[in-house]
Amino acid sequence: MGLAGQVIVITGAASGIGRACAMCALAEGADHLVLTDRNPAGLAQVAAQVPCASVLADLADPAAAQSVIAAAIARFGRVDGLINAAGLTTRGSVATGSIEVWDSLFDVNARAPFVLMQAAMADMLARKSAGAIVNILSMNAHCGAPDLGIYAATKGAMATLTRNAASAHMADRIRVNGIHLGWVPTEAEDHMQAQVLGLGADWQARQAARMPLGRMVSAAEAARLAIYLLGQASVPMSGALVDLEQYVAGAIG
Repeated sequence: MGLAGQVIVITGAASGIGRACAMCALAEGADHLVLTDRNPAGLAQVAAQVPCASVLADLADPAAAQSVIAAAIARFGRVDGLINAAGLTTRGSVATGSIEVWDSLFDVNARAPFVLMQAAMADMLARKSAGAIVNILSMNAHCGAPDLGIYAATKGAMATLTRNAASAHMADRIRVNGIHLGWVPTEAEDHMQAQVLGLGADWQARQAARMPLGRMVSAAEAARLAIYLLGQASVPMSGALVDLEQYVAGAIG
């Protein structure tokens, strides 16, 4: 994928999609990784397996996103790639969602990746250097389940921002792509389904049985696509929003 020597920032790296992206990037030759998360124990565990610079940061803090990019530049002198994998999936519908849920979801799922993109691109533009950004979005951006109305709105906002940034900076050789990700059984999702929503420890097996392939999309599959979009093999692809799910959006029957 041409990642050797690249400085790559990955958010949400303590678990789930972010951790899988870190592992996949390492396997593809990335040797300058900057991993960030708000979970100190999980981040330390990943850092013990992946040579990296780790930055403990809570992206709900308005200053955190800028500080992550600043830390990467302070350590390695630049940023070549960014994967925005961190996110919250707090439930909230249009009918019942609260302002507090709206603010917290947009803070982490939209404002933080926007600031991260802006700061990373500022470095790329200042150096007149090519770069790549991958935003982990969601199939919910197409519409979403009723209880995910606010979450879907954050991902819809990021889908538009992804294409806008790609269009604005194509001539600068800064590529921006997104993944509309389907249902992935990450640690956070397992906690949400089994405990918060009370669906029990066997929720994943029951859901998988309803899927066309008899299983759910894996974090490793999501990571492989993210690293492909980040790497040289996908040049000049930019502004793409790739659905990674077993259902085709808009299909009937």
